[in-house]
Amino acid sequence: MADAVDKVLELWRAERPDLDPWPTAVIGRVGRLARLLDRWQKEFLAPFGMENWELDVLTTLRRSGPPYELTPGALLRAAMVTSGAITNRIDRMEAKGLVERVPGSGDRRSVRIRLTRRGHQVLDEVFPHAIEQGERLLAVLDDDERENLVNALRSLLESMGDTSLD
Repeated sequence: MADAVDKVLELWRAERPDLDPWPTAVIGRVGRLARLLDRWQKEFLAPFGMENWELDVLTTLRRSGPPYELTPGALLRAAMVTSGAITNRIDRMEAKGLVERVPGSGDRRSVRIRLTRRGHQVLDEVFPHAIEQGERLLAVLDDDERENLVNALRSLLESMGDTSLD
């Protein structure tokens, strides 16, 4: 079975037979998959009144463990967005009652972002459905394919320096 990237590769091979466009086979598919997954997640989250980035912030806070709070800088690194973007996101989630700003210990200027009871409840409702959706999406892969894909993606991320959330 062929996909859209196979057609792109075929066209490049005809246009430039002197080049082997094999990197496009990976990079093109990863890019297309990222866009498709983003759209898929938006459609999944819409009935819950959530955005992709909100789920990202909620899950990041929840997996941090009690008291389910992080500095804005830690959230910034986890979300890989600009500081202005994370401030805007925190503002919007605070207005929805999903997170709250709490004073940091020792320094009055420092602040931590904490998951609220409502944020905790919303995530507890949504996250099991997200896992089920992910399982359905990945059901096309057998166990070996899943493991190989996970390992290959990990290798690519490590090679690009994405080795830690800290």
